[in-house]
Amino acid sequence: MSKHPEVLWAQRSSETDEKKNILYVTVNLPDIKPETLDYQLTPTHISLKAKSGNADKGLEEHEYAFEFDLFDEVAPEESLKSLTSRHFVLVLRKKEKKADFWPRITKEKVKFPWLKTDFSKWVDEDEQEEKAAEDDLGMAGMDGMGDMGGMGGGMGGMDFEQMMKSMGGAGGFEPSASGSSDAPGEDEDEDDDGPPPLEEAEPAKA
Repeated sequence: MSKHPEVLWAQRSSETDEKKNILYVTVNLPDIKPETLDYQLTPTHISLKAKSGNADKGLEEHEYAFEFDLFDEVAPEESLKSLTSRHFVLVLRKKEKKADFWPRITKEKVKFPWLKTDFSKWVDEDEQEEKAAEDDLGMAGMDGMGDMGGMGGGMGGMDFEQMMKSMGGAGGFEPSASGSSDAPGEDEDEDDDGPPPLEEAEPAKA
């Protein structure tokens, strides 16, 4: 049976600049075997299957998978991806330019324990301009939705790990990476970490 990897997300929004109207999605799964990576993105759905493990490091090989419907539509042809030794990183372009954030990343109002807010990349809506330059640097050199080849950590002389750090974290291995599929906002249980979500969601069924 496949396991769920930890998936972290954050977002930016803009009603004028499509390049700033995006979702950051980080799949925290070290030592993904590139030949097993099956990543699918449609305007309304995202899925991933992959095997991870490294015998030299004493890491047993396991199969991982996840999928869910997106809250709103994205533009697959304008989205980016990169595979490193630590994680699989995506920048998904929202189809509709809006100033407002998505209230959550999933279409259904449910909570998955493996899908969390990435507070290392999250900013409030009114603080986005302050992070714009760092965001642009972080996306430099990422691959489009075509060929999956050439997705290593080094891209055109630039180190992807360093670029992700410039965006506020190396993809979610930080203690601050916690939360839910909801956007940080108003109501949340008292024992949850981090800013509360905009909407309270029902736990996902097993």
